[in-house]
Amino acid sequence: MIPLKLLLRRLIKQGTLTVIDPKGRAETYGTPPGISSTIRLHDPKLAWRILRDPTLAVGEAYMDGTLTIEQGDILDFLNLVAVNAGRATDKRALRLGAGPLIRGIRRANKRRRARRNVAHHYEFTTEFYDLFLDENRQYSCGYFRDPADSLDQAQRNKLDHVAGKLLLAPHHRVLDIGCGWGTLARHINQVSGAHVTGITLSEQQCRAARAMAAAEGKQDALDFRVEDYRKIDGPFDRIVSVGMFEHVGVPHYDKYFRRIHDLLTDDGLAMVHTIGRSDGPGGTDAWTEKYIFPGGYSPALSEVMPAIERSGLFISDIEVLRLHYGRTTEAWYRRFRQNREKIRALYDERFCRMFEMFLAGCVGSFDNGGLVVFQMQLGKTANSVPLTRDYLYR
Repeated sequence: MIPLKLLLRRLIKQGTLTVIDPKGRAETYGTPPGISSTIRLHDPKLAWRILRDPTLAVGEAYMDGTLTIEQGDILDFLNLVAVNAGRATDKRALRLGAGPLIRGIRRANKRRRARRNVAHHYEFTTEFYDLFLDENRQYSCGYFRDPADSLDQAQRNKLDHVAGKLLLAPHHRVLDIGCGWGTLARHINQVSGAHVTGITLSEQQCRAARAMAAAEGKQDALDFRVEDYRKIDGPFDRIVSVGMFEHVGVPHYDKYFRRIHDLLTDDGLAMVHTIGRSDGPGGTDAWTEKYIFPGGYSPALSEVMPAIERSGLFISDIEVLRLHYGRTTEAWYRRFRQNREKIRALYDERFCRMFEMFLAGCVGSFDNGGLVVFQMQLGKTANSVPLTRDYLYR
């Protein structure tokens, strides 16, 4: 326990963390005011595992019940860690032991692997997602025009904001890369009359999107396919991708943006919405890579811009959504907790702890860990959009 104590003394400065060891001895780190959390370690070997690989060890211990929360909940604990990790001036305090807190995992997501990776996270039952997402089942960042906006309102705002950046017209052919359950495609068609082709690697999402289109009599206007962006044929007047780019993989950025360039008409416009890093290139932590998003990576702009420049696309606008995803994931976490018993009936207790860990970690990362959302508007010429952003707010 001594090396772990040294790590916590250097890390926890704001707020207080009390750790109860397997023998029942308690020690408190940090000082008030701030978040207060108490955890209990039940396994004598856990302290050393945390030193070797903090994120993987803490995540697995919480899932297995060898780390329990005695005061507060997992959100309090992870927020406390995120606040202090974000303010640490000596980053070596986060890297004691053989395993760093951050691992650079930026895998090449080839077609077969990409489909397997999508199935790992997105092929849960639709009922499960309905228990914590908004009314339109959007699994991406909301847009809080007003801090008091509900989750449902923020997600409706996001649909309007994204559609506004596409400058849609009834004659447009639109490609939605990573269309999910088809909500954005449906919204685009409703507000503009444009035809939308939505592609996803999730069989379940595609079935649900097709069923929605059929129920509304929109089969001719909404075309949903299980397809890879590398194989789809164009051209398209507009291309949109919300929450999919995180699964592309750094080695494929050149191919991704060249594909967008080749699929767009000469006067076409694209909008890519992705989680990103405000503090430079990094890596996906080992626990998230193993249990949540294998092959997933959220890039820094410095990793994305060279690929866009080489593709021949013109960058017409980049907007950074700060803190919006923290609000979104906290709302998901609260809804998950409210429906926890129903979710446990669908899966089991270990699954519930895994997903609580995931959602709570997202809140801390977006509020204190340097993650943001980038919305990149791209065309083939400098004349693809009006001179100012005023058209978004009329």
